[in-house]
Amino acid sequence: MTTLMLLIAGLALLLAGANFLVDAAIAIARRAKISDFIIGIAIVGIGTSLPELFVSVSAAMRGMGDLAVGNVVGSNICNIFLILGITAIICPFGVTRQNMARDIPFGILVSVLLLLLCSDTLFPRITQNEVGRLDGIVFLLIFAGYMAVAAIHSRREEQSRRENEENATSKLSGRPAPLLWAIAAVSLAALLYGGNLFLDNTINLARQWGISDKVISLTIVAVGTSLPELVTCIIAATKKAPQLALGNVLGSNIFNILGILGVSSLVNPLVLDGINIIDFGVMILAAVLTFVCAFTFKRRAIDRHEGIIFLLIYIAYISCTAIFY
Repeated sequence: MTTLMLLIAGLALLLAGANFLVDAAIAIARRAKISDFIIGIAIVGIGTSLPELFVSVSAAMRGMGDLAVGNVVGSNICNIFLILGITAIICPFGVTRQNMARDIPFGILVSVLLLLLCSDTLFPRITQNEVGRLDGIVFLLIFAGYMAVAAIHSRREEQSRRENEENATSKLSGRPAPLLWAIAAVSLAALLYGGNLFLDNTINLARQWGISDKVISLTIVAVGTSLPELVTCIIAATKKAPQLALGNVLGSNIFNILGILGVSSLVNPLVLDGINIIDFGVMILAAVLTFVCAFTFKRRAIDRHEGIIFLLIYIAYISCTAIFY
């Protein structure tokens, strides 16, 4: 009973934190006259990736490279197929030219880069199945460059973004900037603590039901550390700010690879022994399909049909993982 009550409390903190974080993020974007997408990357995307950062850095300190990288790979798959899928079902959203020309292709590029670094079975003379400290430094420099380019282009893109975001609503509009930042910080803290509380007690229940640790790590942990992104995106969709949701997911995925694995590999080189190349392939497939969906059904948009396809792919992936692992 105690486990169930703590699980419900964690879920309540998740919902409340996400609600106020989205409201504060929209209001901050309006005051600063920048797009919801950039706020989604810079504040929401990186902020909601903190659980993945804590898990991967902790795993790196213990020499558990598979867990550190597997957490990122599983979370990136979850972010696109589950989170974007549910978001598109609730509120179909447009994909801007800048998303198609810069953000989505960059996400594909860093996913392929991670595969190349971690797959000595494909390139035995080039890679060593390891993300080393030099790789981590390069990752962090690439991430810093990407964020700088996104910030520079933000104001130029703001007008075209507004075409997709004009209906976004916030109860905090007009509040002083310091108050908005304070609300965002407190909301993010509640979101992260609630996600951790929910995840810990979900794992406890799973073990009580006899589910193996391997399946728990590949499914529950990956989904659990993505709970802040999931709840934030759903709230953003209900508030008609889907570009914030898209920025959240793309920003989280890029930060997961470049930021989280960059920091984790500096703490301790990430040596891989049992990570499955199929998982890397599914992660790259997710990034590629995000781009492809801009050209199918409704052009330059991810609609409900594609959201349902994403969700079905994720269910199939999780089912196969549970069966074959």
